[in-house]
Amino acid sequence: MFGGIFDLAHKEQRLRDLEDQMDANPDFWNNPKESAAVLKEKKSLEGWLERSEKLKGKVDDLQAALELAPEGEEFVTEAEQILLTLQTELDELEVQSLLGGELDQCSALLTINAGAGGTESCDWASMLMRMYLRHAEQKTWDVAIHDIQEGDEAGVKSATFEISGEFVFGLLKAESGVHRLVRISPFDSNARRHTSFASIFVSPVIDDNIEIDINPADLRIDTYRASGAGGQHVNRTDSAVRITHGPSGIVVQCQSQRSQHQNKDTAMKMLRSKLYEQELEERRKKQQDIEESKSEIGFGSQIRSYVLHPYKMVKDHRTNQESHAPTEVLDGDIAPFINAYLQHSLRK
Repeated sequence: MFGGIFDLAHKEQRLRDLEDQMDANPDFWNNPKESAAVLKEKKSLEGWLERSEKLKGKVDDLQAALELAPEGEEFVTEAEQILLTLQTELDELEVQSLLGGELDQCSALLTINAGAGGTESCDWASMLMRMYLRHAEQKTWDVAIHDIQEGDEAGVKSATFEISGEFVFGLLKAESGVHRLVRISPFDSNARRHTSFASIFVSPVIDDNIEIDINPADLRIDTYRASGAGGQHVNRTDSAVRITHGPSGIVVQCQSQRSQHQNKDTAMKMLRSKLYEQELEERRKKQQDIEESKSEIGFGSQIRSYVLHPYKMVKDHRTNQESHAPTEVLDGDIAPFINAYLQHSLRK
């Protein structure tokens, strides 16, 4: 069943090949770049196979519950619950099977920027930040917040955090673009309806096996003291680092570590990731035939609307995926939108 969908036989053979490669090479551990790449692929394959075994176990449990169903309603209920869980996990695995890009298995840097609109947009940016943190929590992904610039009255002007886990970039790349909120403003004494915008940019966290040529002469490195009320995620110190890359105009900053050296290392990693994603985007644009009838998917495009008044709905403008439970979506339930985007991308 699972082999036909996810080509498990091929994965099992590939895992054996990697293990043979490790055993046959006495200098394997002496070459960190080569060993890191092999170990990363090996871990991914082991994860696929482990999950397939668990799914097979649930199929056996379902079969047993179905056989006992005539003996009582509780077995019917149990079978329904197992079937629902099995379908959810199969859908998730099927989506992951669509992620064949070079960097899809990478972790991701996610940056949120509030749009024009002052406090309204800053509050919206903070709502989006919570949404992604809740989604990461639900997926048991690890999160490290590198930088937060707080709003003057409420919310955040910008935030950058790293989300670590398997296929994080492949899944979250669907979120890059402009997100629009329509609601009755809690900051308006006249209770008028407001529209707010915030931009999301997602880039892969690349490892040392990918070479990015950065000329030190192109960098301006500033240190500063982090300001603002702060929060539990950020250590407020005098060692914050901001790096500006002249040719691209990319600016990254980090204040999450206690030492200036650590913040600089993290900021350089962020810069390498954003430069690599920029290069990939330029290649994609060169290869893509622009069709006027299709909306461009990319940073700066309005991709999704969240309407809390006069009705309740979240709609993705690329796929037409909808939810009439915006509270659940803003609490991290964004998987249906991500899955719809991946499936839509395959059909394009």
